[in-house]
Amino acid sequence: MQFLVIQRVLGLLILVFSLTLLPPIGVGIIFEEEDSLMPFIDGFFIVALIGIFLWFPVRHRKNELRLKDGFLIVVLFWLVLGLTGAIPFLLDKTVNLSVTDAVFESISGLTTTGATVITGLDALPRSILFYRQELQWLGGMGIIVLAVAILPMLGVGGMQLYRAETPGPIKDSKLTPRIKETAKLLWYIYLILTVACLLMYKFAGMSWFNAIGHAFSTVAIGGFSTHDSSIGFYDSSFIEAIAVVFMLLAGVNFGLHFTAWRTLRPSVYFMDSEFKTYIAILSGLIIVSIPYLYLSSDIDKLLSLDESIRQAIFQVVSIMTTTGFTTTNYSEWPGFLPVLLLFASFIGGCAGSTAGGMKVVRVLLLFKQGNREIYRLIHPRAKLSIKINRKPVPERVVQAVWGFFAVYIVLFVTFMLLVMMSGVDHTTAFSAVVATLNNLGPGLGEVAENFHTMNDFSKWLLCLAMLMGRLEIFTLLVILTPAFWRK
Repeated sequence: MQFLVIQRVLGLLILVFSLTLLPPIGVGIIFEEEDSLMPFIDGFFIVALIGIFLWFPVRHRKNELRLKDGFLIVVLFWLVLGLTGAIPFLLDKTVNLSVTDAVFESISGLTTTGATVITGLDALPRSILFYRQELQWLGGMGIIVLAVAILPMLGVGGMQLYRAETPGPIKDSKLTPRIKETAKLLWYIYLILTVACLLMYKFAGMSWFNAIGHAFSTVAIGGFSTHDSSIGFYDSSFIEAIAVVFMLLAGVNFGLHFTAWRTLRPSVYFMDSEFKTYIAILSGLIIVSIPYLYLSSDIDKLLSLDESIRQAIFQVVSIMTTTGFTTTNYSEWPGFLPVLLLFASFIGGCAGSTAGGMKVVRVLLLFKQGNREIYRLIHPRAKLSIKINRKPVPERVVQAVWGFFAVYIVLFVTFMLLVMMSGVDHTTAFSAVVATLNNLGPGLGEVAENFHTMNDFSKWLLCLAMLMGRLEIFTLLVILTPAFWRK
């Protein structure tokens, strides 16, 4: 393990992150919120000094990163980032958060979970609101992928950061021969989607401030809003339609976007097995939700067919893609629908997207593996391969997916029992763990709107769940194994 090289890269990455505290200062100046500037000014110097303190003593250590180094940097960076990102929340008296709540809000933003402990968003300074949205946007594609793109001093070793950071079961594929160019390309696509989304929001009637903030959150699949009532604040079917389109796009593999845009062939999407499964699952959930929501509405809350269609489409897309925007309190929906949507968040979006959950391709592989085992009962000697996009999937990948699924379930059950042990009721505990491990945001019970009432023990556990969900579990667990530390 090259600890001095790790320290150098970690210091550089923290220095990069300190720059993200400058835009909220500009927002505070524009909106003449002088009282909100000092938390970010102080925060900038604190975070920058931490980065310099780590980087300066080892600035000349430029060895190539190894695989183990990459994993350790990613885990340490996200942990340090969650803590340092909480500094403005701690220093700002208008939000008045404890250390636990400030770290929870910071990690929730960076992991694009969107679970909040803050109430009264409409009355907060614009600088704080912008900072929350910015955290999600940076966490969406991953700050480390950005760092690989802009820090050429990482050289070839940047691949080790890319492998540890990017989501999905197959992480070795690159869109371009050089990893730095791949990272840049992903960010260009991310930026294009963000700009397109904010322009559409502005055209639909949002202010520039809210359009930028909600575009950050939509494309990052984060779910933070500048209003307590989220997208429901606008009560606009046009704005909801825009959100649905960009949530769908952000939930698709960004590599697939690149291929489609480079070849100018939209048909590329429908040649991809994961994309077709993604659309099929969403369509199935919407088809089930619309009639049940319409026919099962209470007399006092009777929904028209148009309203049922509108709410069902928006909430299904928002929850399955793990964005977490709301237009209504879906936890009050009739029958099994709220739980159905929570289970949909386990699937999440496509691999290589900004979505959370287990990813559609893993669910597809699990389904195909189950079918193969059933077929083997009938034809024990048959040699069958699992194919994605008409190409055989290596057995190592199939085994890794089964391992990921098993660990995912064990961790989910463990977190849920620990949260219940702290005195939380089973409905709230179940949905809180689903919402954080899948980087979703809103849950059921006490966490249907925010996590403010959760106890501190549960909040720290859920912070760990958010990090595990964002880093897809194994990245975090691998550093806890004895084999990782052996030479």
